[in-house]
Amino acid sequence: ADGYISRIRVTNGSGYVLDVCYHNGYSTINRHLSGFVSPIAERVEKLQYEEESWEVEIVPEPEEYPVKGGQQIAWSGNTGYSFGPHLHLDVFETESGDYIDPMPFFQSKIKDTRAPKADGILFFPQLGKGVVDGKQENKTILPNSERPVEAWGVIGVGIKAYDYMDGVNNHYGVYSVVLTVDGNEIFRSTVDRFSQEENRMINAWTDYEENVKRHNWVMRSQILPGNSLRMLQANDEGGVVTIDEERDYHFRYELADLYGNNSTYRFIVRGRRQPIEEYHPQVKHYLAWNKGNVVQEPGMELVIPRGMLYEDVALNCHVVKDTAAISYEYQLHDEPVALQAGCTLMIGVRHLPVEDTSKYYVARKWGKRKGSAGGIYENGWMKTSIRELGTYTVAIDTLSPRVTPLNKAQWKTGKVQFKIGDAETGIKDYKVKIDGEFALFGFSSKNAKLWMKHPERLKKGVAHKLELVVTDYCGNETKEEYEF
Repeated sequence: ADGYISRIRVTNGSGYVLDVCYHNGYSTINRHLSGFVSPIAERVEKLQYEEESWEVEIVPEPEEYPVKGGQQIAWSGNTGYSFGPHLHLDVFETESGDYIDPMPFFQSKIKDTRAPKADGILFFPQLGKGVVDGKQENKTILPNSERPVEAWGVIGVGIKAYDYMDGVNNHYGVYSVVLTVDGNEIFRSTVDRFSQEENRMINAWTDYEENVKRHNWVMRSQILPGNSLRMLQANDEGGVVTIDEERDYHFRYELADLYGNNSTYRFIVRGRRQPIEEYHPQVKHYLAWNKGNVVQEPGMELVIPRGMLYEDVALNCHVVKDTAAISYEYQLHDEPVALQAGCTLMIGVRHLPVEDTSKYYVARKWGKRKGSAGGIYENGWMKTSIRELGTYTVAIDTLSPRVTPLNKAQWKTGKVQFKIGDAETGIKDYKVKIDGEFALFGFSSKNAKLWMKHPERLKKGVAHKLELVVTDYCGNETKEEYEF
Protein backbone atom coordinates (compact mmCIF):
# COMPACT_ATOMS: atom_id res chain seq x y z
CA ALA A 1 0.00 0.00 0.00
CA ASP A 2 1.00 3.66 -0.11
CA GLY A 3 2.89 5.01 2.87
CA TYR A 4 6.37 6.07 3.96
CA ILE A 5 9.58 4.66 5.41
CA SER A 6 9.45 5.44 9.14
CA ARG A 7 12.64 3.84 10.49
CA ILE A 8 15.87 2.39 9.08
CA ARG A 9 18.25 0.23 11.10
CA VAL A 10 21.21 -2.10 10.89
CA THR A 11 21.52 -4.34 13.97
CA ASN A 12 23.54 -7.42 14.88
CA GLY A 13 20.39 -9.33 15.82
CA SER A 14 17.96 -8.43 13.02
CA GLY A 15 20.41 -7.43 10.28
CA TYR A 16 19.06 -4.84 7.87
CA VAL A 17 15.67 -3.63 9.14
CA LEU A 18 13.12 -1.36 7.49
CA ASP A 19 9.93 0.01 9.10
CA VAL A 20 7.06 1.25 6.96
CA CYS A 21 3.98 3.22 8.01
CA TYR A 22 1.07 2.85 5.60
CA HIS A 23 -1.83 5.21 4.98
CA ASN A 24 -4.28 2.31 5.39
CA GLY A 25 -3.81 2.18 9.17
CA TYR A 26 -1.12 -0.49 9.33
CA SER A 27 2.65 -0.49 9.89
CA THR A 28 5.29 -3.13 9.24
CA ILE A 29 8.79 -4.06 10.37
CA ASN A 30 10.82 -5.98 7.78
CA ARG A 31 13.84 -7.80 9.27
CA HIS A 32 16.86 -9.83 8.07
CA LEU A 33 16.98 -8.00 4.73
CA SER A 34 19.97 -8.51 2.48
CA GLY A 35 20.03 -4.80 1.68
CA PHE A 36 18.18 -1.55 1.08
CA VAL A 37 17.46 0.08 -2.26
CA SER A 38 18.68 3.51 -3.36
CA PRO A 39 18.77 6.19 -1.97
CA ILE A 40 18.40 4.59 1.50
CA ALA A 41 21.32 2.23 0.89
CA GLU A 42 23.70 5.14 0.25
CA ARG A 43 22.45 7.11 3.25
CA VAL A 44 22.93 4.17 5.61
CA GLU A 45 26.41 3.46 4.31
CA LYS A 46 27.40 7.11 4.69
CA LEU A 47 26.19 7.12 8.31
CA GLN A 48 28.04 3.89 9.09
CA TYR A 49 31.32 5.47 8.01
CA GLU A 50 30.58 8.73 9.81
CA GLU A 51 29.79 6.95 13.09
CA GLU A 52 32.39 4.23 12.45
CA SER A 53 29.81 1.63 13.38
CA TRP A 54 28.05 -1.27 11.66
CA GLU A 55 24.95 -0.71 13.83
CA VAL A 56 23.14 2.52 12.93
CA GLU A 57 19.63 3.92 13.08
CA ILE A 58 17.80 6.59 11.06
CA VAL A 59 14.33 7.97 11.83
CA PRO A 60 13.40 9.97 8.72
CA GLU A 61 10.58 12.48 8.43
CA PRO A 62 7.40 11.11 6.78
CA GLU A 63 7.95 13.15 3.63
CA GLU A 64 11.54 11.95 3.08
CA TYR A 65 10.88 8.45 1.74
CA PRO A 66 7.29 8.05 0.48
CA VAL A 67 6.40 4.64 -0.98
CA LYS A 68 3.69 3.49 -3.38
CA GLY A 69 1.85 0.19 -3.49
CA GLY A 70 3.85 -2.28 -5.56
CA GLN A 71 7.15 -0.44 -5.11
CA GLN A 72 10.25 -2.43 -4.17
CA ILE A 73 11.74 -1.16 -0.90
CA ALA A 74 14.39 -3.81 -0.09
CA TRP A 75 15.59 -7.36 -0.74
CA SER A 76 14.73 -10.17 1.65
CA GLY A 77 17.76 -11.95 3.02
CA ASN A 78 19.58 -13.78 5.78
CA THR A 79 21.35 -11.07 7.82
CA GLY A 80 21.53 -10.95 11.60
CA TYR A 81 20.46 -13.90 13.75
CA SER A 82 18.86 -15.76 10.84
CA PHE A 83 19.43 -19.34 9.70
CA GLY A 84 17.92 -19.20 6.22
CA PRO A 85 16.78 -16.62 3.67
CA HIS A 86 13.35 -15.28 4.65
CA LEU A 87 11.38 -12.16 5.44
CA HIS A 88 10.61 -11.68 9.13
CA LEU A 89 7.50 -9.53 8.85
CA ASP A 90 5.82 -7.81 11.80
CA VAL A 91 2.48 -6.17 11.02
CA PHE A 92 0.95 -3.62 13.40
CA GLU A 93 -2.25 -1.67 13.68
CA THR A 94 -0.72 1.80 13.74
CA GLU A 95 -3.20 3.49 16.10
CA SER A 96 -3.27 0.80 18.80
CA GLY A 97 0.24 -0.60 18.28
CA ASP A 98 -1.16 -4.14 18.34
CA TYR A 99 0.65 -6.93 16.51
CA ILE A 100 -1.71 -8.14 13.76
CA ASP A 101 -1.78 -11.54 12.03
CA PRO A 102 -0.36 -10.82 8.55
CA MET A 103 -1.85 -13.94 6.93
CA PRO A 104 -5.16 -12.38 5.77
CA PHE A 105 -3.17 -9.97 3.56
CA PHE A 106 -1.46 -12.85 1.75
CA GLN A 107 -4.16 -15.52 1.89
CA SER A 108 -4.76 -15.48 -1.87
CA LYS A 109 -1.03 -15.87 -2.60
CA ILE A 110 -0.35 -18.94 -0.44
CA LYS A 111 -1.69 -22.45 -0.92
CA ASP A 112 -2.60 -24.32 2.23
CA THR A 113 -4.61 -27.54 2.24
CA ARG A 114 -2.98 -29.06 5.33
CA ALA A 115 -4.79 -29.06 8.65
CA PRO A 116 -3.13 -28.49 12.02
CA LYS A 117 -1.88 -31.64 13.69
CA ALA A 118 -1.64 -32.55 17.37
CA ASP A 119 1.23 -34.56 18.82
CA GLY A 120 0.05 -34.88 22.42
CA ILE A 121 -2.55 -34.06 25.06
CA LEU A 122 -1.36 -32.95 28.50
CA PHE A 123 -3.18 -32.99 31.82
CA PHE A 124 -2.45 -30.54 34.63
CA PRO A 125 -4.02 -31.62 37.94
CA GLN A 126 -4.35 -28.49 40.08
CA LEU A 127 -2.21 -28.81 43.20
CA GLY A 128 -4.29 -29.74 46.23
CA LYS A 129 -7.45 -29.75 44.11
CA GLY A 130 -7.22 -32.59 41.63
CA VAL A 131 -5.53 -35.83 40.61
CA VAL A 132 -4.98 -37.63 37.30
CA ASP A 133 -4.51 -41.41 37.44
CA GLY A 134 -4.06 -41.10 41.19
CA LYS A 135 -1.24 -38.55 41.06
CA GLN A 136 -0.84 -34.79 41.32
CA GLU A 137 1.60 -34.89 38.41
CA ASN A 138 1.29 -33.73 34.82
CA LYS A 139 0.41 -36.55 32.43
CA THR A 140 0.73 -36.85 28.64
CA ILE A 141 -1.31 -39.06 26.30
CA LEU A 142 -1.34 -39.49 22.52
CA PRO A 143 -4.05 -37.64 20.56
CA ASN A 144 -7.29 -39.61 20.03
CA SER A 145 -6.20 -42.09 22.69
CA GLU A 146 -8.97 -44.65 23.22
CA ARG A 147 -8.01 -45.45 26.80
CA PRO A 148 -9.84 -43.19 29.27
CA VAL A 149 -7.81 -41.18 31.74
CA GLU A 150 -9.06 -41.43 35.32
CA ALA A 151 -9.30 -38.19 37.26
CA TRP A 152 -10.97 -36.50 40.20
CA GLY A 153 -11.25 -32.90 41.26
CA VAL A 154 -10.00 -29.86 39.32
CA ILE A 155 -7.82 -30.44 36.27
CA GLY A 156 -6.51 -28.43 33.36
CA VAL A 157 -5.57 -29.72 29.93
CA GLY A 158 -3.35 -28.59 27.09
CA ILE A 159 -2.46 -29.64 23.58
CA LYS A 160 0.86 -29.88 21.75
CA ALA A 161 0.04 -28.99 18.17
CA TYR A 162 1.41 -27.26 15.08
CA ASP A 163 0.07 -26.04 11.75
CA TYR A 164 1.56 -26.89 8.36
CA MET A 165 1.43 -25.56 4.78
CA ASP A 166 1.79 -27.03 1.30
CA GLY A 167 5.27 -27.29 -0.16
CA VAL A 168 7.33 -26.49 2.95
CA ASN A 169 8.70 -28.43 5.91
CA ASN A 170 8.28 -25.64 8.47
CA HIS A 171 5.71 -25.87 11.24
CA TYR A 172 3.68 -22.96 12.56
CA GLY A 173 1.44 -21.94 15.42
CA VAL A 174 -2.24 -22.92 15.34
CA TYR A 175 -4.62 -20.09 14.49
CA SER A 176 -7.64 -21.39 16.43
CA VAL A 177 -7.98 -23.92 19.26
CA VAL A 178 -11.38 -24.73 20.81
CA LEU A 179 -11.89 -27.11 23.73
CA THR A 180 -15.33 -28.48 24.60
CA VAL A 181 -16.35 -30.85 27.39
CA ASP A 182 -19.66 -32.69 26.93
CA GLY A 183 -20.49 -30.25 24.15
CA ASN A 184 -19.90 -27.11 26.22
CA GLU A 185 -17.12 -24.73 25.21
CA ILE A 186 -14.50 -24.43 27.93
CA PHE A 187 -11.69 -22.57 26.19
CA ARG A 188 -10.86 -20.84 22.92
CA SER A 189 -7.66 -19.28 21.57
CA THR A 190 -7.56 -17.16 18.42
CA VAL A 191 -4.13 -15.93 17.35
CA ASP A 192 -5.11 -12.70 15.62
CA ARG A 193 -3.63 -9.82 17.63
CA PHE A 194 -1.75 -8.92 20.80
CA SER A 195 -0.10 -5.83 22.24
CA GLN A 196 3.51 -5.15 23.15
CA GLU A 197 2.49 -5.41 26.82
CA GLU A 198 0.90 -8.82 26.21
CA ASN A 199 3.90 -10.21 24.34
CA ARG A 200 5.51 -12.06 27.27
CA MET A 201 2.14 -13.35 28.49
CA ILE A 202 2.48 -16.00 25.79
CA ASN A 203 4.87 -17.64 28.28
CA ALA A 204 1.89 -18.08 30.63
CA TRP A 205 -0.28 -19.61 27.89
CA THR A 206 2.28 -22.30 27.10
CA ASP A 207 3.66 -24.94 29.43
CA TYR A 208 6.74 -22.77 30.03
CA GLU A 209 8.81 -25.49 31.67
CA GLU A 210 8.13 -27.90 28.80
CA ASN A 211 9.09 -25.22 26.28
CA VAL A 212 12.34 -24.26 28.03
CA LYS A 213 13.53 -27.78 28.82
CA ARG A 214 12.34 -29.77 25.80
CA HIS A 215 11.35 -27.12 23.21
CA ASN A 216 7.81 -28.51 23.06
CA TRP A 217 5.03 -26.04 22.25
CA VAL A 218 2.15 -27.01 24.55
CA MET A 219 -0.81 -24.62 24.61
CA ARG A 220 -2.63 -24.64 27.93
CA SER A 221 -6.41 -24.51 27.63
CA GLN A 222 -6.38 -22.59 30.86
CA ILE A 223 -5.92 -18.92 31.65
CA LEU A 224 -3.62 -18.39 34.62
CA PRO A 225 -4.92 -15.67 36.98
CA GLY A 226 -2.20 -13.15 36.08
CA ASN A 227 -2.52 -13.67 32.33
CA SER A 228 -4.67 -11.09 30.48
CA LEU A 229 -3.68 -12.14 26.95
CA ARG A 230 -6.68 -11.16 24.79
CA MET A 231 -6.16 -14.06 22.39
CA LEU A 232 -7.51 -16.38 25.08
CA GLN A 233 -11.12 -16.83 26.19
CA ALA A 234 -12.41 -19.27 28.78
CA ASN A 235 -15.39 -20.12 30.95
CA ASP A 236 -15.86 -18.64 34.41
CA GLU A 237 -13.41 -21.19 35.85
CA GLY A 238 -10.60 -20.01 33.57
CA GLY A 239 -10.62 -23.19 31.48
CA VAL A 240 -10.11 -25.74 34.23
CA VAL A 241 -12.61 -28.60 34.53
CA THR A 242 -14.06 -30.03 37.74
CA ILE A 243 -14.44 -33.81 37.65
CA ASP A 244 -16.91 -34.51 40.48
CA GLU A 245 -19.12 -37.27 39.08
CA GLU A 246 -18.23 -40.91 38.53
CA ARG A 247 -18.96 -40.94 34.80
CA ASP A 248 -17.24 -40.37 31.46
CA TYR A 249 -16.47 -36.77 30.50
CA HIS A 250 -16.12 -36.30 26.74
CA PHE A 251 -13.36 -33.85 25.76
CA ARG A 252 -12.93 -32.55 22.21
CA TYR A 253 -10.31 -30.29 20.65
CA GLU A 254 -10.98 -28.53 17.36
CA LEU A 255 -7.93 -27.02 15.63
CA ALA A 256 -8.29 -24.74 12.62
CA ASP A 257 -6.15 -22.55 10.39
CA LEU A 258 -7.09 -19.40 8.51
CA TYR A 259 -7.89 -21.41 5.37
CA GLY A 260 -10.61 -23.48 7.03
CA ASN A 261 -8.50 -26.63 7.33
CA ASN A 262 -9.37 -28.24 10.65
CA SER A 263 -8.75 -31.33 12.71
CA THR A 264 -10.59 -32.84 15.67
CA TYR A 265 -9.22 -34.81 18.62
CA ARG A 266 -11.41 -36.60 21.16
CA PHE A 267 -10.56 -38.26 24.45
CA ILE A 268 -12.37 -39.39 27.58
CA VAL A 269 -11.73 -38.46 31.18
CA ARG A 270 -13.40 -41.00 33.48
CA GLY A 271 -14.46 -39.64 36.82
CA ARG A 272 -13.30 -41.94 39.59
CA ARG A 273 -13.41 -40.86 43.20
CA GLN A 274 -9.90 -40.94 44.64
CA PRO A 275 -8.12 -39.14 47.48
CA ILE A 276 -6.65 -35.68 46.84
CA GLU A 277 -3.74 -34.78 49.03
CA GLU A 278 -3.97 -31.26 50.43
CA TYR A 279 -1.33 -28.84 49.24
CA HIS A 280 0.62 -27.20 52.05
CA PRO A 281 3.99 -26.17 50.62
CA GLN A 282 6.71 -26.04 53.24
CA VAL A 283 8.52 -23.04 51.86
CA LYS A 284 9.91 -19.84 53.32
CA HIS A 285 8.76 -17.66 50.42
CA TYR A 286 5.28 -17.99 48.94
CA LEU A 287 4.85 -15.52 46.09
CA ALA A 288 1.33 -14.24 45.39
CA TRP A 289 0.56 -13.36 41.77
CA ASN A 290 -1.68 -10.40 42.68
CA LYS A 291 0.69 -8.71 45.14
CA GLY A 292 4.16 -7.24 45.22
CA ASN A 293 6.74 -9.66 46.59
CA VAL A 294 10.17 -9.19 48.12
CA VAL A 295 12.47 -12.20 48.54
CA GLN A 296 15.33 -11.68 50.97
CA GLU A 297 18.09 -14.08 51.91
CA PRO A 298 21.51 -13.34 53.45
CA GLY A 299 23.28 -11.17 50.88
CA MET A 300 20.40 -11.15 48.36
CA GLU A 301 17.24 -9.22 47.60
CA LEU A 302 14.76 -9.78 44.75
CA VAL A 303 11.92 -7.31 44.22
CA ILE A 304 8.95 -8.62 42.20
CA PRO A 305 6.37 -5.85 41.73
CA ARG A 306 2.70 -6.63 41.35
CA GLY A 307 1.82 -7.80 37.86
CA MET A 308 5.07 -9.69 37.27
CA LEU A 309 3.76 -13.19 38.13
CA TYR A 310 1.04 -15.14 36.32
CA GLU A 311 0.21 -17.48 39.22
CA ASP A 312 1.25 -18.10 42.81
CA VAL A 313 4.70 -19.62 43.24
CA ALA A 314 5.83 -21.67 46.21
CA LEU A 315 9.43 -20.60 45.86
CA ASN A 316 11.90 -23.43 46.28
CA CYS A 317 14.76 -21.23 47.43
CA HIS A 318 18.20 -22.59 48.26
CA VAL A 319 21.36 -20.71 49.21
CA VAL A 320 24.82 -22.17 48.69
CA LYS A 321 26.97 -20.42 51.30
CA ASP A 322 30.57 -20.70 50.21
CA THR A 323 32.44 -18.17 52.36
CA ALA A 324 35.42 -18.27 50.01
CA ALA A 325 33.35 -17.42 46.95
CA ILE A 326 32.79 -13.95 45.51
CA SER A 327 29.15 -14.24 46.56
CA TYR A 328 26.70 -16.86 47.69
CA GLU A 329 24.78 -18.77 45.03
CA TYR A 330 21.00 -18.35 45.07
CA GLN A 331 18.53 -20.83 43.66
CA LEU A 332 15.41 -18.77 43.10
CA HIS A 333 13.13 -21.73 42.35
CA ASP A 334 14.02 -25.15 40.98
CA GLU A 335 11.99 -24.78 37.77
CA PRO A 336 12.02 -21.99 35.17
CA VAL A 337 9.34 -19.37 35.84
CA ALA A 338 8.83 -16.48 33.43
CA LEU A 339 8.33 -12.96 34.76
CA GLN A 340 6.26 -10.41 32.87
CA ALA A 341 9.08 -7.82 32.89
CA GLY A 342 12.46 -7.17 34.45
CA CYS A 343 12.64 -7.46 38.25
CA THR A 344 15.49 -6.04 40.33
CA LEU A 345 17.93 -8.56 41.77
CA MET A 346 20.73 -7.51 44.13
CA ILE A 347 23.48 -9.87 45.28
CA GLY A 348 26.08 -8.91 47.86
CA VAL A 349 29.75 -9.23 46.90
CA ARG A 350 31.67 -10.88 49.76
CA HIS A 351 35.14 -10.68 48.26
CA LEU A 352 36.81 -8.46 45.69
CA PRO A 353 39.66 -10.56 44.30
CA VAL A 354 39.85 -8.08 41.40
CA GLU A 355 40.02 -4.40 42.30
CA ASP A 356 38.32 -3.21 39.11
CA THR A 357 34.59 -3.59 39.90
CA SER A 358 33.62 -3.29 36.23
CA LYS A 359 34.85 -6.89 35.84
CA TYR A 360 32.01 -8.30 37.97
CA TYR A 361 28.66 -9.48 36.61
CA VAL A 362 25.62 -11.47 37.71
CA ALA A 363 25.75 -14.98 36.28
CA ARG A 364 22.74 -17.18 35.53
CA LYS A 365 23.46 -20.89 36.05
CA TRP A 366 21.93 -23.97 34.44
CA GLY A 367 23.67 -26.94 36.03
CA LYS A 368 27.32 -26.65 34.99
CA ARG A 369 26.57 -24.00 32.35
CA LYS A 370 26.38 -20.29 33.05
CA GLY A 371 25.60 -17.11 31.17
CA SER A 372 25.65 -13.41 31.85
CA ALA A 373 22.68 -11.60 33.36
CA GLY A 374 24.59 -8.29 33.26
CA GLY A 375 24.57 -5.96 36.21
CA ILE A 376 26.52 -3.09 37.75
CA TYR A 377 28.45 -2.83 41.02
CA GLU A 378 27.03 -0.41 43.61
CA ASN A 379 28.32 -0.09 47.19
CA GLY A 380 29.14 -3.75 47.71
CA TRP A 381 26.23 -5.11 45.69
CA MET A 382 25.76 -6.35 42.13
CA LYS A 383 22.47 -5.03 40.79
CA THR A 384 20.72 -6.34 37.68
CA SER A 385 17.30 -7.01 36.18
CA ILE A 386 16.01 -10.55 35.57
CA ARG A 387 13.00 -11.83 33.62
CA GLU A 388 13.04 -15.42 34.81
CA LEU A 389 13.41 -17.15 38.15
CA GLY A 390 16.46 -19.41 38.27
CA THR A 391 19.87 -19.76 39.89
CA TYR A 392 22.08 -16.66 40.12
CA THR A 393 25.46 -15.74 41.55
CA VAL A 394 28.26 -13.20 40.98
CA ALA A 395 31.17 -13.96 38.65
CA ILE A 396 34.25 -12.20 37.31
CA ASP A 397 35.14 -11.67 33.67
CA THR A 398 38.80 -10.79 33.15
CA LEU A 399 39.18 -12.82 29.96
CA SER A 400 39.62 -10.93 26.72
CA PRO A 401 37.51 -11.84 23.67
CA ARG A 402 38.75 -14.47 21.23
CA VAL A 403 39.78 -13.45 17.71
CA THR A 404 40.41 -15.99 14.96
CA PRO A 405 41.38 -14.84 11.44
CA LEU A 406 39.76 -16.86 8.64
CA ASN A 407 41.05 -17.63 5.15
CA LYS A 408 44.07 -15.30 5.34
CA ALA A 409 45.21 -16.48 1.93
CA GLN A 410 42.11 -14.82 0.45
CA TRP A 411 42.47 -11.48 2.23
CA LYS A 412 44.30 -9.89 -0.67
CA THR A 413 41.16 -10.43 -2.78
CA GLY A 414 39.12 -8.50 -0.23
CA LYS A 415 37.56 -11.52 1.46
CA VAL A 416 38.70 -10.51 4.94
CA GLN A 417 36.91 -12.45 7.69
CA PHE A 418 37.27 -13.16 11.40
CA LYS A 419 35.49 -15.24 13.97
CA ILE A 420 35.11 -13.51 17.34
CA GLY A 421 33.67 -14.69 20.63
CA ASP A 422 33.69 -14.24 24.38
CA ALA A 423 33.34 -17.01 26.96
CA GLU A 424 31.82 -14.90 29.74
CA THR A 425 29.75 -11.77 29.11
CA GLY A 426 29.66 -11.63 25.31
CA ILE A 427 30.82 -9.26 22.58
CA LYS A 428 29.80 -5.63 23.10
CA ASP A 429 31.71 -3.84 20.35
CA TYR A 430 34.34 -4.19 17.66
CA LYS A 431 36.20 -1.87 15.31
CA VAL A 432 38.42 -2.51 12.31
CA LYS A 433 40.90 -0.14 10.72
CA ILE A 434 42.86 -0.81 7.53
CA ASP A 435 45.85 1.40 6.84
CA GLY A 436 44.68 3.70 9.64
CA GLU A 437 41.22 4.25 8.14
CA PHE A 438 37.92 2.87 9.47
CA ALA A 439 36.80 -0.20 7.52
CA LEU A 440 33.16 -1.29 7.60
CA PHE A 441 32.78 -4.88 8.79
CA GLY A 442 29.45 -6.61 9.22
CA PHE A 443 28.79 -9.00 12.09
CA SER A 444 26.79 -12.20 11.71
CA SER A 445 25.47 -13.08 15.17
CA LYS A 446 24.40 -16.57 14.05
CA ASN A 447 28.02 -17.69 13.51
CA ALA A 448 30.01 -14.88 15.23
CA LYS A 449 31.73 -13.89 11.98
CA LEU A 450 33.07 -10.49 10.97
CA TRP A 451 33.23 -9.84 7.23
CA MET A 452 34.41 -6.92 5.16
CA LYS A 453 31.48 -5.08 3.62
CA HIS A 454 33.31 -3.23 0.84
CA PRO A 455 36.26 -5.30 -0.41
CA GLU A 456 36.36 -3.14 -3.53
CA ARG A 457 37.78 -0.30 -1.42
CA LEU A 458 41.03 -2.19 -0.87
CA LYS A 459 43.83 -0.95 -3.07
CA LYS A 460 45.14 -3.78 -5.20
CA GLY A 461 48.77 -4.81 -5.34
CA VAL A 462 49.91 -3.04 -2.16
CA ALA A 463 50.59 -4.21 1.39
CA HIS A 464 47.98 -3.45 4.03
CA LYS A 465 48.00 -3.18 7.80
CA LEU A 466 44.82 -4.20 9.63
CA GLU A 467 43.98 -3.39 13.26
CA LEU A 468 41.08 -5.09 15.03
CA VAL A 469 39.81 -4.18 18.52
CA VAL A 470 37.10 -6.32 20.16
CA THR A 471 35.53 -5.47 23.55
CA ASP A 472 33.25 -7.49 25.83
CA TYR A 473 30.61 -6.27 28.31
CA CYS A 474 33.10 -6.12 31.19
CA GLY A 475 35.48 -3.88 29.26
CA ASN A 476 38.03 -6.56 28.44
CA GLU A 477 39.72 -5.77 25.14
CA THR A 478 41.54 -7.76 22.50
CA LYS A 479 43.69 -5.85 20.03
CA GLU A 480 45.22 -7.64 17.08
CA GLU A 481 47.29 -6.39 14.15
CA TYR A 482 47.81 -8.15 10.82
CA GLU A 483 49.63 -7.45 7.60
CA PHE A 484 48.54 -8.77 4.25
